[in-house]
Amino acid sequence: MEEEKEVMEEMEVEERVVEIEHPLPCLSESDTQGIIKGRDLFGYVGIEAVLDQMRRKTMKAGFEFNIMVVGQSGLGKSTLVNTLFKSKVSRKSCTPNYEEQISKTVHLQSVSHIIEEKGVKMKLTVIDTPGFGDQINNENCWEPIVQYVNEQYEKYLKEELNVNRKKRIPDSRVHGCVYFLPATGHWLRPIDVEFMRRLGKIVSIVPVIAKADTLTLEERLEFKQRIRQDLQANGIRVYPQKEYDEDAEDRILNDKIRENIPFAVVGTDKEHQVNGNKVLGRKTKWGIIEVENVAHCEFAHLRDLLIRSHLQDLKDVTHNIHYETYRVKRLNESNANGLALSPLTLENGHYIQEERSTF
Repeated sequence: MEEEKEVMEEMEVEERVVEIEHPLPCLSESDTQGIIKGRDLFGYVGIEAVLDQMRRKTMKAGFEFNIMVVGQSGLGKSTLVNTLFKSKVSRKSCTPNYEEQISKTVHLQSVSHIIEEKGVKMKLTVIDTPGFGDQINNENCWEPIVQYVNEQYEKYLKEELNVNRKKRIPDSRVHGCVYFLPATGHWLRPIDVEFMRRLGKIVSIVPVIAKADTLTLEERLEFKQRIRQDLQANGIRVYPQKEYDEDAEDRILNDKIRENIPFAVVGTDKEHQVNGNKVLGRKTKWGIIEVENVAHCEFAHLRDLLIRSHLQDLKDVTHNIHYETYRVKRLNESNANGLALSPLTLENGHYIQEERSTF
């Protein structure tokens, strides 16, 4: 009898071991981070359908993208924006009887369009900065731009703090700033350094060399190297920043982009025949400069960055980094002083909070 009992106990132990070796696909209290993959499921659940749901909702609601172009007059800002979106979206193109005049001060003007492609709707807002860098004395010419960017953050913050806030807050925040550098072939100018140093802290900046067809390939390469040296020497942060890379895959992609910054671009909205095909290009005595040909200029790389690969990331960086930094700063100021949110005034390049009692 004792031998039979020992045999039965050994069999029970073996059964328990077998049960432990083949557990059911469930999460225990001690392992809340366990991963159940498709091969472990009993059958098809349909989790992947959430992507289709998100896609349908996004296509119905559409989305917003706000881009700012900054640079002195004559660098082709309007033309490049039209080339990017292959339509007349710039302020100059949309204003009837438009006449080019040099503004005495920096005035920010915006124009919005609804662009639809394959069922996807996007509200595009282009913010232009006429008058920037056009004066003899350009001291503090970046202040209206800094003020505008922060005003959009302030507007979004106030909507967010409303008791009965909107289901979807209108987003007028600047998601990206394309800064145009003249093709001088030299180093960055003091105004370029000061602007990008200040604006790089509050908005994603993408520097480009405008009208790059005025430089030879050797001059272009040397100029790009000098600009990168200037950016590093002055601690200027341009998009995409290394600290925002989420994983190794993003790092590899963004490293390739950083190697090409600043992008040497050429813009045009005119088509020409090349080998029987219509291409966007600039016609010269020596031939046609094809805008979308990477052997001629880097416009295609800029378009891919702003639209095809990093548009959503630009929006995410704006919301999660720049806006969040502004939001935390404003709320800390209000809590420390026991004040409600009040308008900010700009004095000597710094924001001063106007006191407003809550009582």
